[in-house]
Amino acid sequence: MGNGSMKLKVGKHASGAASGRPEGPRRRVSELERALQAQGEVLRERERQVRELQEQLAHQTRAVARLTEQLHAKCVRLNRLQAVAPAPGPGPPGHAAAACKSRRGAREGVSAEPTAATSDPGRPAEFSFEKARVRKASREKQLITDALNKNQFLKRLEPQQLRDMVECMQRRDYPEGSYILKQGEPGNHIFVLAEGSVEVFQGNMLLTSIPEWTTFGELAILYNCTRTASVKAVTDTKTWALEREVFQNIMRKAAQARDEQYRNFLRSVSLLKNLPEDKLTKIIDCLEVEFYDRGDFIIREGEEGNTFFVLAKGKVKVTQSMEDHDQPQVIKVLQKGDYFGEKALISDDVRSANIIAEENGVACLVIDRETFSQTVGTLEELQKYLEGYVADLDRDDEKRHAKRSMGGCSLAQALSLEMIELKEKVAHFSSSAPFQHLEIVTTLGVGGFGRVELVKVKNENVAFAMKCVKKKHIVDMKQQEHIYSEKRILEEASSPFVVKLYRTFKDNKYVYMLLEACLGGELWSILRDRGSFDEPTSKFCVACVTEALDYLHQMGVIYRDLKPENLILDSAGYLKLVDFGFAKKIGSGQKTWTFCGTPEYVAPEVILNKGHDCSVDFWSLGVLVYELLAGNPPFCGTDQMMTYNLILKGIEKMDFPKNISRRSEDLIRRLCKQSPTERLGNLKNGISGIKKHRWLNSFNWEGLKARSLRSPLKRELSGPTDHSYFDSYPPDKGTPPDELSGWDRDF
Repeated sequence: MGNGSMKLKVGKHASGAASGRPEGPRRRVSELERALQAQGEVLRERERQVRELQEQLAHQTRAVARLTEQLHAKCVRLNRLQAVAPAPGPGPPGHAAAACKSRRGAREGVSAEPTAATSDPGRPAEFSFEKARVRKASREKQLITDALNKNQFLKRLEPQQLRDMVECMQRRDYPEGSYILKQGEPGNHIFVLAEGSVEVFQGNMLLTSIPEWTTFGELAILYNCTRTASVKAVTDTKTWALEREVFQNIMRKAAQARDEQYRNFLRSVSLLKNLPEDKLTKIIDCLEVEFYDRGDFIIREGEEGNTFFVLAKGKVKVTQSMEDHDQPQVIKVLQKGDYFGEKALISDDVRSANIIAEENGVACLVIDRETFSQTVGTLEELQKYLEGYVADLDRDDEKRHAKRSMGGCSLAQALSLEMIELKEKVAHFSSSAPFQHLEIVTTLGVGGFGRVELVKVKNENVAFAMKCVKKKHIVDMKQQEHIYSEKRILEEASSPFVVKLYRTFKDNKYVYMLLEACLGGELWSILRDRGSFDEPTSKFCVACVTEALDYLHQMGVIYRDLKPENLILDSAGYLKLVDFGFAKKIGSGQKTWTFCGTPEYVAPEVILNKGHDCSVDFWSLGVLVYELLAGNPPFCGTDQMMTYNLILKGIEKMDFPKNISRRSEDLIRRLCKQSPTERLGNLKNGISGIKKHRWLNSFNWEGLKARSLRSPLKRELSGPTDHSYFDSYPPDKGTPPDELSGWDRDF
C-alpha cells in the first residue's frame, strides 16, 4: 500500500510537471500579446499625433502662403505710397511739393549716366585701370574682399570683377561727427568701413550702427540716386570707397574683353566664321567654361559626343589608337584658340580620338548641340539663314539705291495721310515759342523730368500731348544722350503701337516734344483701380506690347522701360508705348551697358552690368504679364536693393498666385529666364516664339494688326480734348532756371 501511495504521489507530481511546461510559454505568449497590443496603441497614438502635426503644418503652410502674398502686396503698396509721400526728416527744397505733384503710385525709372564707351561703341573707353589702382597691403585687400563678398548683391559678381574693385578702392577718412552719407543728397560711391564707429539715421531717428568691414551705400554704384538715410561718424573713421563710374567701367571692361576674346576664337572656326554678328553674339552668350587638370580626359575615343570645345587656356594632347601599338599614340598638341568636336554641332559624333589635359587649369569654352540648335538653329537652318542673309543684304543695297533716286517718296508712303497733314500743320510753328500757336487744356501727367500737357491748336479742335522736359534736370542727371536718343527714335518710328512724334521745340528752360494725344487713359491707372485684369484683357495688352517690341527690335531699338506706366490707350482702346527716354538703337549683335529701367522690371544682366541687348525687353514682358494678372510685379522688396536681390535669385522657385493659370505661368517663366540666351523671344524663332506660345495660341493677331479686333479697354470719348480718364494735377507753380550750355543745339 505504501508503495501504491508513493506511486500516486509521484504520478501527481509528474502530471503537474507535465501540465506546467505549456503554461510557461502560454503565459509568455499572453504577455507578448499584451505588450504588442500596448505597442499598437502607442503606435496608433503616434500616428494620430503625426496626422495632427501634418494638419497643423498644412494649415501653417497655407497661412505662410497667405501672409507671403499679403506681404508682397503690402510691399507694392508701400512702394507706391513712397512714390507720393515725402521722406521723413529734412530733404532738399521743394522735395515734398514735387512728391505731391507726382502721379499717385506711379513708379519712376532710374538711370546711370551714359559714358563715352556707351555713347559711341566704336570709341575706346577713356577709363584706365592702371591709373585707377590704389596700392594696399595684402591683408587690407583680403578684408575688403571679404566685406564685399558678404554683400547680397556684390557676392554675385565674378571673382575678377571683385578683385578689380578692391584694387581701385580709394581711402577716405572722416573725423568724428562728420557725415559719410547725407539723406537726400545724391550718391556716387560705395563704402567699406575699415575702422571706427558709425551710425545710420533717417531724419532724426537712429536706425542702426554699422560693424567694421561692412559694405554700405551700394545702390549708388548702379545709377544716380539720392541717399535714403544718413551715415554719421561717431568716432574718427577710415573707409575704402569706389566711385560709380569706376565700378561701371570695371564691369564693362571685363565683359567686353571676354566677349572679344570669345568672338575671335569663334571666327577661327570654319563652320561659324561666316555667321553674322547677331548669331555669333548668341553663341558667345551660350558658351560655358569648363576646367580640367593634368591627365583629365576631355574627350574619350569611341564615345558619342554632342559638345563642341574651344581651348581658352592651357594645352591638351590628342591621342589615337593605332594598329601597331597597344596604347593610343599622341598625334598632335592643341593650344589656346584651337577647337575640337565641331562635328557634334551637326549630328551625333563618335569621337575619333582622345583629348587629354596636359597641365592643370586647362579651360575650355563649351556649347552642346541642343543649346546651339535651340538658340542659333541646326546646320541646315543656318545654311538657309546665310543664303537669306546674303539675299537680304543685296535687297537692302537695291533699296538704298532706289531711295537715292526716289528722294522722300518712300517715307511719305510709310506715313499715314493724317500724320502727314498734322506734321505740315505744326511745321510753321515757332521753334522756340510753341505756345504762340498752342494753348494748354490740362495736365496729363507729371514726373521728375517735367510735365505732359494736353494742348490744342488755338482756334482749332486739334489736340496734341506736349512733353515739357526741364533742361536743367537733364543736365544735372547727365541724360542729354537719352533725350536725343528719344527724339531720333520717335522721329523714325511709324507704328500703330508706338506714340507718334510730330515736332520738337526748345527754349531757355525746356525742350518740348509734340506728341500724339492718346486720351483713353493710362494702363497703370486702370490696373491700379481694378486691382488686376482677367486673361482676355491681359492677352490683348500683351499682344499690343509684343507688336510694339517686334517693330522696335526690327529697327534695332531696345525699349528698356516697359511697365504699365508707359502704356497708354488711344481712342480705340489700343495700347501704345510712350516715353522713349531709355530706348536706344544698337547695331546687330552689339550690346549696351548703361543701367536704366524701372527697378521691378530690370533684367538680371542689367543689374550685374554684363551688357544687354533686346532680350531685356522680353524679361520685362514676362514681369508685365505677371503684374497684369496678379496686380503686382513678381519682384518687389521694401527697397530697391532688396528688389534687385530678389530679381537675381530668379523666378524659378517662386510660387505663383492661384489666379495665374498654368499656361500664363509657363509663358512668364520662359520670358523671365535668368540667362538671356534661354529667354523666349530670344531663341532661334525670335519673337514669333512668344506669339505661338500656348497662352496666346488662339489670339487674333491679324485682327489686332488690322485694328478690327475690339479692345476690351475701349472707353468713350466726347471729343479730341476729353481728358476725363486722367488724374487731376495742380498747376506747376515753380519755374525752372535757364540752362544755356547749348547741349540742345540740334534739338
